[in-house]
Amino acid sequence: MKRIGVISDTHGLLRAEALEALQASDVIIHGGDIGKGDIIETLSEIAPVSAVHGNIDKGETRALYPHDAVVEIDGCYIYVLHIIDELKIDPVAAGFQVVVYGHSHKPAIERKEGVLYVNPGSAGPRRFSLPVSVAMLTLDNGKIEAQIVELELK
Repeated sequence: MKRIGVISDTHGLLRAEALEALQASDVIIHGGDIGKGDIIETLSEIAPVSAVHGNIDKGETRALYPHDAVVEIDGCYIYVLHIIDELKIDPVAAGFQVVVYGHSHKPAIERKEGVLYVNPGSAGPRRFSLPVSVAMLTLDNGKIEAQIVELELK
């Protein structure tokens, strides 16, 4: 079994609660809007990280991380981008099992045509009355499940 931690929209703030929630991850995916700071480096102390840039990422951060990425874990293909409205491929035809995105700060999990779409919500500064959250994907014998993990802020 593999556990894939999913985080997005940190906007330069990596909370201790997010790090704690991701501790059991075998791999971590960051869905963009990383912000300034050493967020990816800190996450990589837990597990290998794949990340994309988001619309707020500028300069070096934007240059270091691609607009979109493909992550393969034990034969499961995950497509990662920041803004779901910029999805220009058909995930079903392309053979993806999961699409990870961020941007809206609204956590969401839904299946469409057999593809799991996951927005972990925002793990950075709280926006409006939305929860602060990450997601955890569990891959077991080719079956993938997702859950949103709301962070209890101290």
